[in-house]
Amino acid sequence: MRIVVFDIWGDYAHFRKFYTTSSPLTFSFPPPPTISGILGAIYGTDKETNQYLDIFGPANCKTAIRILNPVKKVRIGINLLESKGTNLRVPMSDKNLAPRTQIRTEFIKDPMYRIYATHTDDKVISVLGEKLFKHEPVFSVSLGLSELLANFRFVGYFDYETIADLKPVELCSPFTAENLTSAGLEIEVGKKYFKERLPILMDRNRVVGKYADVIFEPDGKPIKAKVFIYQKLETGENIAFF
Repeated sequence: MRIVVFDIWGDYAHFRKFYTTSSPLTFSFPPPPTISGILGAIYGTDKETNQYLDIFGPANCKTAIRILNPVKKVRIGINLLESKGTNLRVPMSDKNLAPRTQIRTEFIKDPMYRIYATHTDDKVISVLGEKLFKHEPVFSVSLGLSELLANFRFVGYFDYETIADLKPVELCSPFTAENLTSAGLEIEVGKKYFKERLPILMDRNRVVGKYADVIFEPDGKPIKAKVFIYQKLETGENIAFF
């Protein structure tokens, strides 16, 4: 089996946590449905029907991610304009006609990630890899919000093998808690251990079908653990698909 790998980065990112409303918070890295959206933007799936959630959903596409820059979260006040039923030509000083609301929103500053993707159809991987290599995405690529444009760099195609030997291994990617064996996490000095509950599966109606707790090191350091299954790349990197 082969996998396509690329790096993606930007000035800011925001991957909205589903349970936040008035003060939006962000996940530390893009959840699987967001990764599917990034792949779909590069590949050119139909945006109107959310086709990316099928073509690059977990039934056809397996993904993993690596944190390359330490996760730094900042809060910035965003001015939101009420546009529904409002004449936008009215001077902004008229608060009754053009109300604005300032929302404190959490962003990730200077985010950079490495994305790994494999597919049941090798032709899809070939087309995706070609667009990555030529830096020719069909649609603009962003990090969570359309305003947060991203850049990317093709790393390469690599062979990998799936291993299930239950031995301790250093994983460079976040992994689901359900993949962790009992007492399988080996705590090491100088590392931080975080857990976030992420959406894993989403259908075309954008209804989440599965959530999972995901364990990661926010500075991007590898985590030593015993997991039920992981993937070893020919580069020596050990990752775990979501």
